[in-house]
Amino acid sequence: MADIVRCFVAVLAIVVLIPISSGQLTADYYDKVCPQALPTIKSIVQRAIMNEARMGASLLRLHFHDCFVNGCDGSDLLDDTANFTGEKTAIPNLNSLRGFDVVDEIKEAVNSACNGNVVSCADILAIAARDSVNILGGPCYNVLLGRKDSLTASLADANADIPSPFSNFAGLLSNFQSHGLDLKDLIVLSGGHTIGLARCVSFRSRIYNGTDINPSFAASLKNVCPVNGGGNNTAPLDATTTIFDTVYFQGLTQQKGLLHSDQELFNGGNSQSVDLVTYYSNNRAAFWEDFGQSMINMGNLPPASSNGQVRLNCRKVN
Repeated sequence: MADIVRCFVAVLAIVVLIPISSGQLTADYYDKVCPQALPTIKSIVQRAIMNEARMGASLLRLHFHDCFVNGCDGSDLLDDTANFTGEKTAIPNLNSLRGFDVVDEIKEAVNSACNGNVVSCADILAIAARDSVNILGGPCYNVLLGRKDSLTASLADANADIPSPFSNFAGLLSNFQSHGLDLKDLIVLSGGHTIGLARCVSFRSRIYNGTDINPSFAASLKNVCPVNGGGNNTAPLDATTTIFDTVYFQGLTQQKGLLHSDQELFNGGNSQSVDLVTYYSNNRAAFWEDFGQSMINMGNLPPASSNGQVRLNCRKVN
């Protein structure tokens, strides 16, 4: 409960600094229809992270992978149907995207707390991502709410739209710009890699073939990620993988980014990207403030379709 109160106070402190609405999204969307919605979500996220600290990063990633594919509409939660193949088996998600059981638990709990089906799955992802960041020591930023859930999902769009860990800087920036986000959003949102793990398949080529990697760092990873096999073995994305801090950015300045796409922000980027990485590596307060704003920017990505619903079960259309 202390964490819920602390987060609530932090939100009040920044409401005057940012818009509280964008289209139909508002910061107080559930205040009247279900005031217990946000505390209920926070309590379940907190319990899930206590059981497994990695779950915080997994919930943050669910929101990111949702928004980058046709807007923030809960599409990555849908199971395959006879009418469409969903996003769970897309290359960026297969054997990687996780936390679906926690979302199921949250959905059941908020439906009970709200005496009805009023909280969308897309909103659950946005709130759970914010709460995960806060529980792991990061900021509590405002979340704009009122999203509807999509009626379909797209395997092809997930394969095309989610940034690859093998991307170069130009490709990453182009991807973000195609979603209405800018260079600052790219750098700041990449900072979400200050928590969580990555699979060997996503960094194997970097540690054996990369030219912009610290040699001792690369050597330390070869036991976890052999040349052949062990593709699902994991390594931390930064040295303090369960703390939302600036160690991720510090690692990039030392050529210790785990993913090629991470290190590209420093070694492959332009002068502005290098300056931003360096700035955030030394300024936690600035990173926290800007991360909150960039998460809001991403969370405002509109759904591809105006048709939507509040799903009773996040895995399937009503």
